[in-house]
Amino acid sequence: MTEIQHKEIFEKWLSQHKALLFKVIRVYTFNTDDQDDLFQEITIQMWKSIPQFRKESKVSTWLYRIAINTALNWKRKEKKHSDGRNRVDDWEHILKEASLETDDRLDWLYLEISQLNSVDKSLTLLLLDSYSYKEMSNILGITESNVGVRINRIKKHLITRSEKIN
Repeated sequence: MTEIQHKEIFEKWLSQHKALLFKVIRVYTFNTDDQDDLFQEITIQMWKSIPQFRKESKVSTWLYRIAINTALNWKRKEKKHSDGRNRVDDWEHILKEASLETDDRLDWLYLEISQLNSVDKSLTLLLLDSYSYKEMSNILGITESNVGVRINRIKKHLITRSEKIN
């Protein structure tokens, strides 16, 4: 692969899948500086991974795996980022596109997801993007039955939490 091809693939992937990346970033970070740092880490890993992509899965599946694994590694290294009570207030500047209207329900959901453990955060994001249990198990390295059990527990937890605020 030439350097030009490598660059074209990277730019295409980033353009087409940046929303996926920012979903992961939003649940693993709690302020704009951390978001910038994690975005940079993920894009570096994307760049490095392009030659290893064997087209055995969808690009989005591959990028989810990269983003989630990078976020988990970054989180382990950056202990100061473990306070899940902080809110993400401003992340749209990274997208450099038209600002999105805020939705209190979406903010609540991201806050609740950010307080889950690492595997459950990842599962929730994959579920919201309609990945199959098989795809989720491949991305996270857990069994399909474990995926199902965890998702049911996450749903029950979120329902219980939402009933408390209503």
